[in-house]
Amino acid sequence: MLNEQTVSKMHSMRLLGMAQTFKELMEKPQRSDLTHEEFIGLLLDAELTVRENRKLYRLLGNAKLKQEASIEDMDYKQPRGLHKQIILELSDCAWIENHQNLLISGPTGVGKTYIACAVGTAACRKGWTVFYTRAPKLFNMMFAARADGSYLKALNKLAKFNLLIIDDIGISNLNEVERKDLLEIVEERHLNSATIIASQIPIKDWYQVIGDPTIADAVCDRLLHNAFKIELKGDSMRKKTKT
Repeated sequence: MLNEQTVSKMHSMRLLGMAQTFKELMEKPQRSDLTHEEFIGLLLDAELTVRENRKLYRLLGNAKLKQEASIEDMDYKQPRGLHKQIILELSDCAWIENHQNLLISGPTGVGKTYIACAVGTAACRKGWTVFYTRAPKLFNMMFAARADGSYLKALNKLAKFNLLIIDDIGISNLNEVERKDLLEIVEERHLNSATIIASQIPIKDWYQVIGDPTIADAVCDRLLHNAFKIELKGDSMRKKTKT
């Protein structure tokens, strides 16, 4: 009866991992072999694991990553210019803490989105806030925000993510409004947070996609400063189950 009350109290305090482990330990005769310190340590470890998993689930849900992707499943055998060393360097996420950027370019189907999402997943595992969006959707969102008077609010929200992933930049040349929106977003995040940009267009040609030379200079200067670059090549990997 006392054990049931203890479990009930743990549940009321939302110590779910601790409650489950307490129940399991109390059902095992060998629990008597544990010292008080070991018993409490097991309960605390279980609670910490549950809380970390809950936080990861929430971060991944908020990130809205397009694909379920992980660093561990990355394919380095395909000849596409992807080097394991740079991925391992990105996986520790120190670059996010240092407010650096990651620029990924390459033709359709070589795994740009997968790489961006895998790095985004690694960031969530480290506890960073992440948000994924495709460029067309991002610009539509900013257009709507400007129309309903919430533009600054939308801009501030984007600025607060530790890692912002913008996919499919350059599907078409940016118009005047889009290039100004991109500049505002990049400017707000510059030296304050990290950004991943993925594009079919080679990085050297981003100036032409953005269009206006002055704005292109400002955007590219901020993105390229101290950035990691992954420039992919090769045939599409769409038929593969993993990238």
